[in-house]
Amino acid sequence: MSAFDGKVVWITGASSGIGEALAKAFAAQGAKLVLSARRVAELERVRESCGGYNAPVAIVPLDLADHDGIPARAAEAVAAFGQVDILVNNGGISQRSLAKDAGIEVDRRIMDVNFLGTVAVTKALLPHLLGRGQGRIVTVTSVVGKIGTPMRSAYAASKHALHGFFDSLRAELAGSGIGVTLVLPGFVRTSVSANALTADGRPQGPSDDAVAAGMDPDEFARRLLPAIAAGRDEVLIGGPKERFAVGLKRFLPGVYARFIARAKVT
Repeated sequence: MSAFDGKVVWITGASSGIGEALAKAFAAQGAKLVLSARRVAELERVRESCGGYNAPVAIVPLDLADHDGIPARAAEAVAAFGQVDILVNNGGISQRSLAKDAGIEVDRRIMDVNFLGTVAVTKALLPHLLGRGQGRIVTVTSVVGKIGTPMRSAYAASKHALHGFFDSLRAELAGSGIGVTLVLPGFVRTSVSANALTADGRPQGPSDDAVAAGMDPDEFARRLLPAIAAGRDEVLIGGPKERFAVGLKRFLPGVYARFIARAKVT
């Protein structure tokens, strides 16, 4: 029997990319799904793609920037199957603009969605998890939750902030039965770069070469589920370049600073 058989998994950012791949992977292992994102039509498509696994799937539309509306969405997620066992915080937006060019509204939008929206979802569900005395909070951040690169100042800041928040939350929840897993994707072949905000707040449009050549999202999901089942605190899923960059920043920060300043980043 799968570790996820019969478990209720709530996934945000489930309308495409990593979220969609995770929905299919959890469905294949017998989970019940609550799928959230802004694009309801895309959520319906993902629900159909999970149909071959006979997985029960509920849809709860969610805008991570609507912080005041999130508690009601969390209540809907719990009501769908009577409980939530695993929360996967996956929703977010990226950035492709220099700090000097991006208006403060771009920084605010990214922090509102990536950091505050994720925190709001977690806080809204936390009383339910604490009441049950069990569960797991999985938060998908990024390799730039550990490093900073050009063109990603607010995005990297939002992901660093998630690490600070969830590392602290993990310590606070010690002994409660609730685990916290931070997930650091490297380049994964999704629409993240096409939807990334440019200096004026509009989506970039074309995908980056590095993202286009990245890991298949289904492969990413295949690698992630065992880490969640094992209760890992943190897992980096990426290629050699991403692992090298994180290690270099940790052990030789001065060398990393010179390296990343010369790196070709789009």
